[in-house]
Amino acid sequence: MKAIEYKDTYTEENRKVLAINILPEKTCNFDCVYCPFPRTANQSEAQRSFEGMDRALAELGDKLAASSIDLVFISSQGEALLNDRIGEIIDLIKSRGVAVRLLSNGYLLAQAEFMELANRCDEVIGEIVAVTESDLQKLQRPLTGYKLEDYIANMSYFNSQYSGIFILDITMLKGYNDDRASIEKLQDIIARISPDRIEIGNVSDRQKRKQFGISSERLVEITKILSG
Repeated sequence: MKAIEYKDTYTEENRKVLAINILPEKTCNFDCVYCPFPRTANQSEAQRSFEGMDRALAELGDKLAASSIDLVFISSQGEALLNDRIGEIIDLIKSRGVAVRLLSNGYLLAQAEFMELANRCDEVIGEIVAVTESDLQKLQRPLTGYKLEDYIANMSYFNSQYSGIFILDITMLKGYNDDRASIEKLQDIIARISPDRIEIGNVSDRQKRKQFGISSERLVEITKILSG
């Protein structure tokens, strides 16, 4: 796999968006059971280097110069902040007058070095799934020592100082966070983090949706409650 992988461009609210993956190998601080990618072989919260990044940065610059892209969406197989060249990637995109949206699971956003990187982006997406400590450990299989309270506090702290658009992505899992009590907990989490907007959806992987997915009707109901 190339150091930077390009996905199809698409239009969103009259903006031409280019999505890229900057992790040639899945690298993450979580190992979620519902993840659409394989198990996390490189589970860490330390940044790592990848071969071919110099060439990939040059290719990215050429691609931006040749295309009328409005937004680059850094959506990687894992935690994109763990690529040790992500600062250069963000700066290159911004230097071409293109906005940057970063997808992060959100746990690292309160650490100074990662906060500084995320602050360079125009939009940041953080994620939440589990609403209990036991479910966090079971479903997201984080690094040792990670706690749900810290997870929420980290995103809340980041957003309190962030000047861009913070989006909270909530993945609904059947039998885990779709009941009334869990939805009330999600409402409390949303209030604490205070995102600019929320996005609510099913598990993206079709096979895993058979186990974890909720009905489209229930998803609409939950979306109305949480968006209200």
